[in-house]
Amino acid sequence: MATPTARPAGAPPPRFFELIPPNPGIDFIRLTIPMIVLSWTLILVGLASIWMHGGLNYGIDFAGGTLLHVKFPQTTAIADIRAALDRPDLREVVVQDVGGGGREFQIRVLAKDVEKQDAAATSARTGLQGKFGEGSFDVLRTETVGPKVGKELWRDATLAVLASTILMGIYIWFRFDLRFGIGAAVALVHDVLITIGVLSLVQMEFDLTTVAALLTVVGFSVNDTVIISDRIRENLAKMRKEPLATIVNTSINETLSRTVITSGTAVLVTVALFFLGGPVIHSFAFALMVGFIIGTYSSIYVAAPIVIYLEGRVGRRP
Repeated sequence: MATPTARPAGAPPPRFFELIPPNPGIDFIRLTIPMIVLSWTLILVGLASIWMHGGLNYGIDFAGGTLLHVKFPQTTAIADIRAALDRPDLREVVVQDVGGGGREFQIRVLAKDVEKQDAAATSARTGLQGKFGEGSFDVLRTETVGPKVGKELWRDATLAVLASTILMGIYIWFRFDLRFGIGAAVALVHDVLITIGVLSLVQMEFDLTTVAALLTVVGFSVNDTVIISDRIRENLAKMRKEPLATIVNTSINETLSRTVITSGTAVLVTVALFFLGGPVIHSFAFALMVGFIIGTYSSIYVAAPIVIYLEGRVGRRP
């Protein structure tokens, strides 16, 4: 077996490929004002889109609807099932292959009139019978979510996102300083608002899986904020004579490589999910994709500038 060759004494250490230099020296803080204007523009455009569309494009979980689990005796094309359910009294029909060699499917239907959810199940069965014939399939399960339950789920989902945002801000407060906690909390609210606004702009379905994506975005965004905040705290001790803006800018540059690699790999995964995961998880993957990008941006241009702004107002240098 070959023995590894030792590096000669005095030879320079091996060089590895660097996507971004350890400290590229980019002046991020100089662009704070334009980026704040961009953030407010994105938020206002998103809120305007929600208002113009009369709300978000709610899925069955929030608007109410019917779920059917059907089983066919032979392999059936999912396109044929979608064609059978293309009826004027049904909308937002989602068909998912849940296994069984292309024989079992989960069908979610949002009725045209949310006051007549029970009729959606009957209409769906009628459409399937008209396409495949009487007795050509078995209905294994039927569930109906009424408008009242949908409103309760929406309330619970809103509370879950708000609670996670507040708790993350409190954690950063105790972990670092009050100003860091305020910056993190504002950045998280910023991320959620822009992500929801983009979902409204493209009319992506908003359901419980989207709420799960928002909670994931909150956790991902605060992770990047923690990394930058930790480096700021380290540099505050080493660069006591430097202005805080210089320290923050240096800290962002020093962690930029890790930020880009971490966020870039996460975004690549969500892009693959969006294009290859099928229509069932489109809204989930899209919300993650947008949220990860915005979360990385907000750690630099929302959380960090707030820390600078609050110097001397709340908290002080160690």
